[in-house]
Amino acid sequence: MPRLPSSKEAIQILEDEGCSITVIHHCKVVSHLAVKIAKRFRDKGIQVDMKLVEIGSLLHDIGRSKIHNIQHGIIGAKIASSLDLPKPLIKIIERHIGAGIPREEARRIGLPNRDYLPLSLEEKIVTYADKLVKGSRYISFEEALNDFSKEVGWNHPAIKRFRKLDEEISAVVGEKIW
Repeated sequence: MPRLPSSKEAIQILEDEGCSITVIHHCKVVSHLAVKIAKRFRDKGIQVDMKLVEIGSLLHDIGRSKIHNIQHGIIGAKIASSLDLPKPLIKIIERHIGAGIPREEARRIGLPNRDYLPLSLEEKIVTYADKLVKGSRYISFEEALNDFSKEVGWNHPAIKRFRKLDEEISAVVGEKIW
């Protein structure tokens, strides 16, 4: 099985793929938050792959080197595959979009016909941390929810998925992470 790159190597990959400084900075901030969240899980005795969370969050937006819409997760997964990165890392990159997207919804919005729901704890942590970082600053769940609802609408199923993700993570880490 291929090995996870180091954090320095992950940053180099983002640069080599042509990610902007803004995207790289965003990824670093998401990684910092994701690792904090993962440490809270670990401190409660819950198994979490800290390295996978760190590197997955650093590389989650690699697809933004090519495109800045919802397709960036799929493009990013293709880039990661072409670099022979480990499958669990590729899944984080592919599944972090939205608050996870089920197969039927993916088909409707023009994504390849499969589920993009974060399943592993590491995938969920990165997905959640990404939603709580706007550009390069931390935002509250309420602000993230409000911003997300402006994108998709309050009645969109993604809002329910994001609320569920917040409940699941908050149950372990508490309300404020930063």
